[in-house]
Formats: sequence, structure tokens, C-alpha cells
Amino acid sequence: MLDGNEALVDCRLCPRLVAWREEVAREKRRAYQHEDYWGKPVPAFGDLGANILILGLAPGAHGSNRTGRMFTGDASGEFLYPALYRAGLASKAFAISRDDGMELKGVYITAALRCVPPENKPRPEELRRCRRWLEPDLNLPQLNVILALGKIAHDSYLDYLKSQHQQGPNGKTLSKGHYPFKHGATYRFKNRPSLVDSYHVSFQNTNTGKLSEVMFDEILTQVKALATKEI
Repeated sequence: MLDGNEALVDCRLCPRLVAWREEVAREKRRAYQHEDYWGKPVPAFGDLGANILILGLAPGAHGSNRTGRMFTGDASGEFLYPALYRAGLASKAFAISRDDGMELKGVYITAALRCVPPENKPRPEELRRCRRWLEPDLNLPQLNVILALGKIAHDSYLDYLKSQHQQGPNGKTLSKGHYPFKHGATYRFKNRPSLVDSYHVSFQNTNTGKLSEVMFDEILTQVKALATKEI
């Protein structure tokens, strides 16, 4: 956990998100009525020496907003962590709670937004405010590859690069139009981690077959190969 995560959990910059995360934590889902919800911004998680960063969208209402750890306690995590385990990037296949002993190997997991948004739809200004918490994760010293889960994560990394005056292929300031989101796409940048796109591991995508285990295993193989080449 990065040092800034201690300040992160006290963040109240976005009134709409604060109200929603706390309402969800108070009312709870029936299956979790006897559990204490986290109900705060969710810190990043993983190996601080990682060369791969997995960038998600936001905490799940009854997943990370309940457990306090990224992709833990919901269907997204039930898809993601077994895949990481198969790829040799996680110590176990299932993530249940913050103290379940899960360890990541060469991977750090974060999100573009650290609080659960209503209807899973963050506003642009909320993403901009939250970038202060994302930037340290994007600057881990050994980082070579960003795996963006979904278009919002993809755009968040490009917005960060633009804020750092990263140049595009034409030598001018980076334009997001040159880097469209596409499952399996790989984009390289000068002196910055490469970007690999994947459909999000949400239940909506995995339950409908838009993203299968085979497809995501292939993405992780692609990411691992790229991370090794970039070292």
C-alpha cells in the first residue's frame, strides 16, 4: 500500500460519491446484513515492485465498498483473481476479505475512481478529482504495462499522460483519438508504461460471454510477455 492511501481513506472531495458510498454501507445488501461495510475510498492493492498495473473502473457497491479491497467480494473478483492465479500472478484463486492472505506477484491493482458511483457511472469531474490518488500508482518505479479494464480506465490513463504533456506519434501533445479503446489493443509511449486494453471483468461482460476466461487468459499472457520485454 502506498503512503498516500492513509490520506485517501479520509477523502471527501466528491459529495455525491461520499453520500452514495455511505448510504450503501448503511443499508447493505440482505446477504451481508451482519457484516460491517468499508464504506470509504478503496486503496490500491498488490506488489509495490510490480511491473504490471491493472486499472479498473471503481469499487463495486457490495464488493470493494463492502470489503475495502480492490475486486474483492463480488463477481468481478471471482473472475479476476482465478485468472491471475492461473497466470502465476496471485497466491490464491479467491479473494474474500482484506485479511484472507492474498498476495499478488508482480501486479498492482488500482482504479480510476476510488469510491463506488451511483449506477456505476462516474462523472468527469469526479474522475479528475480522483486522479490525485491514481497518479502515484501510475508512477510505481518498476512499472512497464498498464492493463486497462474497460474504456473509462483506458481514458483515465490517456488523460493522465495528456496532463504530463506526453507526446503522441506525430510529436505533438498526445491526442486520445490516436488511441481508441479496443479489446486486445496495445499502445506504446516514450518513457511511459505501455497500455493494453481489455473488456472489463464485470458480471455483465463475463455472464454474457463478451469476455470469456480464454479471452482474458490470452490478455494476461500478452501483458506478461510485454512486461518482460520492457524490462
